[in-house]
This record gives sequence, structure tokens and C-alpha cells, in this order.
Amino acid sequence: MSLAWLASGFALTFAPSAFAQAPQPDPGTTPPPAPETPLDSDLLKPTPNGLTADQVGKRAAQTSYSAKASEQALEAAAARVDAAWATFLPRLSGKASYTRLSSFTAPNLGNLQILVDGNGQPLPSGTNAAGGTVVNVPLTFPLVLDNYLLQASIVVPISDYFLRINQNYTSATNAQDAARFDVATARAKSAADGKVAFYTWLRARGAVTVAQQALDDQRTHLRDANNQFAVGNASKADVLRAETAVASAELQVIQSKDLADLTEKQVRVAMHANDGEAFSPGESIQGNPAPLQGNPKQLESEALSARLEVKSIDANAEAAHKLASVQRAGYWPVISGFADATYANPNPRVFPATPTWFPTWDVGAQATWSPNDILTARAGGNQYEAQAAQLEAQRGTVRDGIQIEVLQAYQKVQEADAALESTKRELASASEAYRVARELFNNGRATSTTLTDSETELTRARLDALNASVDARIARVQLDHALGRDTKWAMQ
Repeated sequence: MSLAWLASGFALTFAPSAFAQAPQPDPGTTPPPAPETPLDSDLLKPTPNGLTADQVGKRAAQTSYSAKASEQALEAAAARVDAAWATFLPRLSGKASYTRLSSFTAPNLGNLQILVDGNGQPLPSGTNAAGGTVVNVPLTFPLVLDNYLLQASIVVPISDYFLRINQNYTSATNAQDAARFDVATARAKSAADGKVAFYTWLRARGAVTVAQQALDDQRTHLRDANNQFAVGNASKADVLRAETAVASAELQVIQSKDLADLTEKQVRVAMHANDGEAFSPGESIQGNPAPLQGNPKQLESEALSARLEVKSIDANAEAAHKLASVQRAGYWPVISGFADATYANPNPRVFPATPTWFPTWDVGAQATWSPNDILTARAGGNQYEAQAAQLEAQRGTVRDGIQIEVLQAYQKVQEADAALESTKRELASASEAYRVARELFNNGRATSTTLTDSETELTRARLDALNASVDARIARVQLDHALGRDTKWAMQ
């Protein structure tokens, strides 16, 4: 309620023209009172293809930047799950290399005496020395300077399957679940904000109607004041006061229209709609919404079991516990099995080395352990356990906040429902009081101030009725959000 509405009934302007005679209308003709304009005016009248709160909420959730940011966090969490799953597979690796060795003079290991025939060819073992010639052959190893290697290896982390890999994968999946809950929470929050923006827009459009009604009342008052001034039942001050009230009401119409434009822009921003998209209401704020079901205790229990913020914290805490288990695996030796297949030229297992390709393989197991790992494992485990404890404490804070939020939302619904009923009586009373005051004023039995007061009360009653209707719907949106009922579709 603007102060202009209240001040209009008490403004008094003094001017020399106050004593001038106004035009003399026919005193026998009194304009009839303006009929009460229904709340469902052209600005609030539903259209077949107009916007509804649910449409605005879903579109706001789909286009929300906070929801998109949460979706990217979910993508990152899914990638970590894929990486954790890959660690279940044995580690395969391959190697291909070429090495050129430097040349040097091979050491002489002495001479080897062999028996050769007349052509210098070695004779078979056991031949009589008289049948050949004994010669000395230097004993050296050949140098192979060009080395080629093709190798394939497989490592199976035996102990990690029990101590690290499964726990790490479980932690990643819990973190992914938490990220999924965060996405749904962001969507539900954006949807609720979009619905509130929609009803706020309808409130502003209704305020334009109320402002126009008030302007019509003030113009009617001005005509009545001119008529009464013409027959001597009112003073020039009454006419000037009515003119001031008309000017104030005209300003209120402009301000109300500006507010309606601003709230429409807020709806466009929430939906990320372009300025060329036409907006019109698709649902009415007339009548009472569905009655509230349940008591605060039941609603509180529903919220604590449905709110995804609690589930997200639980999932993150469980992920931290699993990561602590991964860290504590450093207390134990790492046992792994391995196998290699080698195809090399020269093969290092062939002696002496010859420049030929030769395949070999090997299989084995190994255990590695360092006492230093215990210190780092304990520190890492304590770090993640502390993180889990922090999250669990945060869960308690969130649960406490949810209980307060549910009770506040429940009370707002009750208050709004009570306001709906009281404003109906208030509006009926103010409308009748205005009708009576106008008739009395036109018959010279009431002052202009009395009529102005009744106009102010009527305008206030109209605004109260509008606000009660909108508040009842906003309160239900906020209650549904507090109870987590709007997260069911957000999880899809």
C-alpha cells in the first residue's frame, strides 16, 4: 500500500482559485457508482495457450545455469566412475624399441686350440691329432651393435582388488549419486523460483487492475465533488483534494505498470525467454487452492526422507569413508602378479649374443612394502575420516534447517488460507462502506474526507484480496519445495 493512497484523503491545497465558482452541472444528475471490477480482469484472465506456474517452473529448471553447472559436475563424477572401473582390469602395456650401442674392442679371453684339416676346416671331435693340424683360435664374444625389442607385459594387482580398487570404485559411485542429487536439487530450486516469479508477475498485473479501479473511484469522486460544489454542498477544497487524489492515483497506475513490466522481465530471465515471446496468463488466481493436508510432524518426516540435500550429504560422507579405506590400504604390502613376452634381436637371454630374432617369456609375482607408507596411509585415512565427520555434522545442520523451513512454510499456508477468508469479508465490507459513503456524500450528509477514507479502505481491501490469493499459491509452492515433492520429476 503506497502512502499516496493514504495521503490522498488528507491533502489540502490552498490557492486563490479556491474561491472561484466551478461550472454548474445539473444537480439532478448523479453519476452511478462504478461497478466493482472483478479480480479476473483482462490482465489476469486465463488464455488457452497462456503460461502456467508448472510450465514456467519446468522451463526455468531446464534452462537454469546453476542446474547446468551441477550437470557438468555430474559429468565429471561419471568420468571418475569410469576411471575407477578401469582399474579392475589387469594393466596391459607394450614396448617397442631400437637401441644403437657404441662399438669397442672385445676383451680376449685366451686361445682355443682346435684340430683342422689341410683346408683349415675343423675336424670332428675324437680325430687323431696326427690326421690334422692344431691351430690356436682367439676366444672372444661377438658385438651386436643394433638391438631391437618387442615386449608385451601384463600386471595383475592382486592385493589391490581387496584393499583399494573396490573401495575406490564404491567411493566414485557414491560421489556420482551425490552429484545426481545436486542436479535434481538445483533443478527443483530453479523450478520453485520460477513458479514464485510467475505468481509475483500475476500479483503485479493484478495490482495494475487495482490501481486502475482506484483511479476510476477517484475520478468518480472528483465528478461528485464538482456536482456538490455546484449546488453548494461542498467547498472548493473538497474539489482540489479530489483532484490531488486523481493525480496520485494516476501515478499509482504508472508505477503499477512499471512493476508489472519488471516482474514480466523476471519471468523471462527465469525461463531464459527472448523479448519477442508473447506472455499471457494461462491459469487463474481466483478461488481457493487445494486445502492443506497433514500436520507439521507428518510433513517434517516426509521432508527429511525426501529432501535430496540430505541424501547428497549422506552419499558424499560414504564416499569419504571409502576413500579413507583406500588410504589405509597402505598399511599392507602390495602383491601383484606379472607376465612378459619378449621378442628381441638379440635376445638378452641368448648367450652368446647373435644378431637374430628370438622369443622368450616370463611369469612371476612380487610383493612390495615400505614402512614409510604406514605414516602416509594413516595421515590420508585420518584426513578423509575428518572430511566424512564434517559432512555428517553438516547433515545435522541441514536437517535442523529443513525442520524449521517446513514449519515456516506450513504456517505460511495456514496464514494465507486464513487471509483468503478474511479478505473476502474485508472486501465486501469495504465495498459496502464505499457505496454508503458515496450516497451520503452525494446527498450532502457526509464529507469528502469520509468518502476518501472509504476509497482508501476499498483500495486496501482489493490489494489485500489480491495478495492473499497470490500468497496462498506461493506458500504452497514453497511448502512443496520444503517437503521435497518437487524433486521427483527433477530426478528424471
